[in-house]
Amino acid sequence: MRSIWKGDLSFGLVNVPVKVYSATESHDRSSHQVDAKDGTRVRYRRVREGTDVEVDYSQIANAYESDEGKPVILTKDDLASLPVNRSPEISILEFVPVDQVDPIYFDKPYYLEPASKSPKAYTLLAQALETTDRLAIAMFTLRTRTRLAALRVIDGVMTLQTLLWPDEVRKPDFAFLDQDVEIRPQELEMASSLIESMATDFDPTQFEDTYTIELGKLIEAKAGGEQAFPEEEAAPAGSDDEVADLLAALRASVKGRAGADSGEKESDEAAESEEAAEKPKTSTRRKTGAKKKPSGGTAKSA
Repeated sequence: MRSIWKGDLSFGLVNVPVKVYSATESHDRSSHQVDAKDGTRVRYRRVREGTDVEVDYSQIANAYESDEGKPVILTKDDLASLPVNRSPEISILEFVPVDQVDPIYFDKPYYLEPASKSPKAYTLLAQALETTDRLAIAMFTLRTRTRLAALRVIDGVMTLQTLLWPDEVRKPDFAFLDQDVEIRPQELEMASSLIESMATDFDPTQFEDTYTIELGKLIEAKAGGEQAFPEEEAAPAGSDDEVADLLAALRASVKGRAGADSGEKESDEAAESEEAAEKPKTSTRRKTGAKKKPSGGTAKSA
């Protein structure tokens, strides 16, 4: 991996030199825009409005509006002069309980690697975070933007998770929140049973990016002049009456899950039975071979 930022993680009077790495990467298939008629590449040019004069990228600046609506042009040098851009520190402001930071605020994660010869201070802070079960709330500047972040430990590595600012998270203002929805105890109990029947430990390796996989199949099929996904006969759509009774639908779901779990259990038991049936045969052959070896040895000595 290649570091994108280097500075100090300040913790009270302690400074921990660190390198910052992006913790995620995109596996999207690359593409470019073309004319759908013949596949000719489409390119964009930066030109002055009302003319055909192209503007070099280095000469492009950003125009903002003042409070009075007056356009104000700011260059890269202007933005670099902001005081926040002068601090090469990740400043820890406070430590809060893990469950007090709602995941809706999580944005982009970054890994922190110790940049000093001795990783003792880095390891000490990481272990202290895990021991206290708290997140460190920090502020730092990355690519000219001041960011709020939560510092936590993932697999022994301190991870800086940028947070959205409060005004970036929309308030869920929906009409149904003001409605008095009646939930019967049986419905709640059955819904809880369905949740329990599907409960397990989260393992991200059990999931795959179906869209990327299917997109790859589509690309290869079209490249070979074939059809990637032949149309299947659509199943008849169910009527609203079939799912009108929510309790009945929940019962059917729980029953379906129970049947699936039973089938998986029977499959596991059958596999174990087959393994058990094969083991005596294997051990018998080994014993037979063991007996022949001594007799051969006796004949050789005679």
